[in-house]
Amino acid sequence: MKAIAARYGGFCSGVKNAVDTAMKINPENTYIYGEIIHNRDVVDEIERRGIKTVENLADVPDGARLIIRSHGAGEEIFKECAARNIEVIDCTCAFVKRTQRIVREKSEQGKTIIIVGEKTHPEVIGLTGWCKNGARVISSENDDLTEFSDKNCCVVAQTTFSEEKFEKIIKNLRQTVGKTVEVFKTICYTTVSRQNEARKLAKECDAILVVGGSNSSNTGKLYDICRELCKDVFRLKNASDFDYKKLQRFNKVGIVTGASTPNEQTQEVLLKMVTETADKATMEQVVANMDNQPRFRKGDIIKATISKADDQGISVLLPMAKKEILLDKNEVDCETYDKEAYASKIGDEIELMVTAVNPVKLSQKQIKQAKEEEAMLEGIKEGQEFSITCTGSNKGGLTGSLGTYKVFVPAREIRSGYVKELDKYVGKKLRLKLLEINTEKGKEIVASQRVIIEAEKAAREAEKAAKEAEFFANVHVDDIVEGKVERVTGFGAFVSVNGFDCLARISDISWGEIESVTDVLEIGKTYQFKVLKLDPANKKAAIGYKQLQPHPWDLVGEKYVEGDVIHGKVVRIVPFGAFVEVEKGIDGLVHVSQISHEFLENPTSALTIGQEIDAKILRLNPEERKMTLSIKALLPRPEREDKKDDEKGGKKAVKTTLDPDEMTSWTDDNEGGASIADLMKNN
Repeated sequence: MKAIAARYGGFCSGVKNAVDTAMKINPENTYIYGEIIHNRDVVDEIERRGIKTVENLADVPDGARLIIRSHGAGEEIFKECAARNIEVIDCTCAFVKRTQRIVREKSEQGKTIIIVGEKTHPEVIGLTGWCKNGARVISSENDDLTEFSDKNCCVVAQTTFSEEKFEKIIKNLRQTVGKTVEVFKTICYTTVSRQNEARKLAKECDAILVVGGSNSSNTGKLYDICRELCKDVFRLKNASDFDYKKLQRFNKVGIVTGASTPNEQTQEVLLKMVTETADKATMEQVVANMDNQPRFRKGDIIKATISKADDQGISVLLPMAKKEILLDKNEVDCETYDKEAYASKIGDEIELMVTAVNPVKLSQKQIKQAKEEEAMLEGIKEGQEFSITCTGSNKGGLTGSLGTYKVFVPAREIRSGYVKELDKYVGKKLRLKLLEINTEKGKEIVASQRVIIEAEKAAREAEKAAKEAEFFANVHVDDIVEGKVERVTGFGAFVSVNGFDCLARISDISWGEIESVTDVLEIGKTYQFKVLKLDPANKKAAIGYKQLQPHPWDLVGEKYVEGDVIHGKVVRIVPFGAFVEVEKGIDGLVHVSQISHEFLENPTSALTIGQEIDAKILRLNPEERKMTLSIKALLPRPEREDKKDDEKGGKKAVKTTLDPDEMTSWTDDNEGGASIADLMKNN
C-alpha cells in the first residue's frame, strides 16, 4: 500500500496564529470567544493551560483578557469589550478581516449583503455583525433568489466555502439579479489550494482519509469534494478515530487534512497506518517524510552556543545539532571582527538568524534587520499601506519582495477588472495592503493593490458627491461666483467653483469672436463668473465671463460719431453686403451698394474675409447696436453720365449712384444691422 499525504496540510496561517497566541499568552484571567479551533484535541490542550472558552460575552468579567479566534466576531463584540475594559487579543484571519471590511463598507452604501456560507458558522455570524442592516445567508445553489431581483446586491463568501458551489450560486444569482450584483470572491487561497489538491488525490487514489474536527466546516467541504470523485472516503477526527485494517485492500491511499488539523496529527495517522497494517513501504515513507523536514526555516531566529573563534569567523553549536556550524566573520554584528574577543566568549549563547538551509547558514547582523522587519509587519497587519517594486510575473499574478518576505499579488488583486498583460507591471512600483501572511512554506505575503485603488476611488466619489451637493444647495442662477480655470477645450473652459466643475462656453467668454479661450482666460488663474444655468439632475452648471464685462456697444457712443472713418476687418460676407469688425464685439454693415461706385452682383467680387478696409460711418444707433458703413464714400466719384431722350425728344442726365444720405436704414431682414452673433441667433 502506498500512502500519499497532501502537500497543503497543517494549520492555515490564521488558525496557527490564533493557536500560537493561546499557547504563549499568560492564561490568568484569559478567555477565548468560542472554540479557538474545530479540533477537540487542541481545544482540550489550551483549556488545560487554564484558558476558558466562552460562548457568551456575559461570561467574561470586566477587565479580563479576551482572544478573538480566527473566525472573527461582530462589531458589537468589540464595542462591548471597549466599554467593559476587556483587553481584546484580535486573532481574526486576514482574509476574514478583509471580508468584514467589504460588507461594512458596502452595507453603508445601502447595498443588500449576501453571504454565501453556512448560517450557523461562527465566521458567518461574525460577518453579519458588520452589516449595517444585517445580511442574507445562502448555502445552496437551490436557494430561492427571486427576492433579490430588484435589489442592488453585494456578495461575499465564507472563507472556507466550497469554490465550486460558490461559482454555481453566483451563476444563478447573476441570472436573477443581473448587473446590479457585485461579487467578491473571498474564499481564502489556502482553502482553494486544499480543495484543488483534494480533487487531485481523490482521482488518483483508491481511498481517501480526511482528517479534521467533526465540526470543522472546511474539513467537511474536503470530505464532500472527495466523495464526488472517490468511492471510499473516510473521515477521521484524529489518528485514534479509525480502524486502519480497512485500508489493507487498497493499493493507494490519500490523506487530506483540514485547516484545523495540526501536522502532528497527520504524522500520527501515517504511523498508525504502519503499526496497524504492518506495511514496510508505508514505514519507509513516514521515516523519509520526517527526515526531510528541515530543522530550521529561513528567517528563524535561534539561539546558539559559541564553541570557538578563528580567522574565518565563529563556530557555534545549534540545539540538537551534531556538528559545529560556521558563522562567517562578515555576518558577525560588529564593525571589525576580533577573533580574540569572541574566543573569550566561548560557551556564551548568542542570537542568530537562519539565512539559508541545506546547508544551514547563519547571520548575527540580520537580527536587527529582522526585528525592524517584524515591527514593519505589525504595522502592515494593522492595515498600513506598503510599497514594493514588482520583479516578476507568472500565470497567477505579480511577484516581488519586502525584506526577507516574498510578496505575491494575485492577478485579480492588481486592479479592478481583468488584467491581460501582467508583464507590463514588472519594474513598476506597487502600492499594497496585506491580505495574508503565509509562513507554512517559506515567508510569503499575499497582498492587494485593488483594495487601495477601490478605496481611493470611493473616497474621491464621496468627496465629489459632497461638493456637488454643497454647490447646488448654495449656488443659484445669476449668482456671481469665483472659480479657477482648470482646463480648456475647443468649446470652452472647465472652471472649479468650490471644488465643483462648471463649464464656461467659448461663446460666453468674450463679447467678440475669439479663436481660443486662452485669448481671454489663463489656466490656473481665478476669475469671477456669472451663473447662467443650473442642472442638478445631470450635475451640470453653465457660467459666463463676458456677462460681467461691459458690452462694447455700451461705450460705442463715446468712441464714434456718424461721419468718422474707421479701419476694420471683413469678418463675414452675405449676399447683401459684408460685416466689418470695427473692434472686438462691434460689427458694422457695408451694404453691397456701399462697396463700390460700380454695380456689384455679389460682394465677393470686391471683398474677401480677413481683408482690412477703411470705411465711413453713415449711420450709428447704439441702442439697437447697429452701424452702417460705406467704403465707396471714401472713393472718388466717377464723372461719367448717361444721356437719355426726354419726352420732348431732348436729353437729360440720369444719376447712376446714390448719395450716402439717400441710403435707407437696414434691418435684420435684409442688410442686417446687428452683430454677427445677433444675426446667427435670428437665423
